[in-house]
Amino acid sequence: MGVAAGPIRVVVAKPGLDGHDRGAKVIARALRDAGMEVIYTGLHQTPEQIVDTAIQEDADAIGLSILSGAHNTLFAAVIDLLKERDAADILVFGGGIIPEADIAPLKERGVAEIFTPGATMRSIVEWVRGAVGQPTGA
Repeated sequence: MGVAAGPIRVVVAKPGLDGHDRGAKVIARALRDAGMEVIYTGLHQTPEQIVDTAIQEDADAIGLSILSGAHNTLFAAVIDLLKERDAADILVFGGGIIPEADIAPLKERGVAEIFTPGATMRSIVEWVRGAVGQPTGA
């Protein structure tokens, strides 16, 4: 993927019925503080709404925060929809309460990175920068 022109644009979303958004808000703020444009979709988004937002906003990445246990289904749905809409170049990453055993299969399915509790904001920001391909200082 090419270097992002202008600020990196990230959609941060809370799919499904999970009502806990503190982590998503903390990550959204950290990415904003690092100079990225963040579109936070709020709670209870469907995969279709998340993909629609990402395409409309010309996002470079989608960050999903999932604590509900439905991560396998929700990540797969977002990735499949991106492929269907010719937007598979939008990176999908996420975090939350995701069992170690599920991480490798999620990555095989196309999730670019999974952050588990304890990941630092700095590590997430640096990963997004590197993954989207924006040179440091740009």
